[in-house]
Amino acid sequence: MVDALPLCPSCSGEHTYEMSTLYVCPLCGFEWAASTPSDNETAPQGLVVKDAVGNVLADGDTVVVTSSIKVKGSPQGIKAGTKIRNIRLIDPVNGHDVDCKVDGFGAMLLKSSLVKKA
Repeated sequence: MVDALPLCPSCSGEHTYEMSTLYVCPLCGFEWAASTPSDNETAPQGLVVKDAVGNVLADGDTVVVTSSIKVKGSPQGIKAGTKIRNIRLIDPVNGHDVDCKVDGFGAMLLKSSLVKKA
């Protein structure tokens, strides 16, 4: 194998695979950028994303939901105080600029105005 894939930075697993522009670890579910122009750049193209109280968010942060969120197609919503780990900032899609996985719901997009940095 000419170019070996890197080990997972979260669990040091060796079974990582490439998915478009990301590396993914199947053992712990951690995702990270396949090519990083610089380690200091956290948001795409200098995009600054702030949470509900004005703190600047970065990829990999842990956030807490500030108010209950109704989820379409689900009988219950996401309760206020739910902790979400390892967020990823994206270019806004209909006002949603945080990509994450919520326990019990799966992958979804959230608005940064509904979360605060933990």
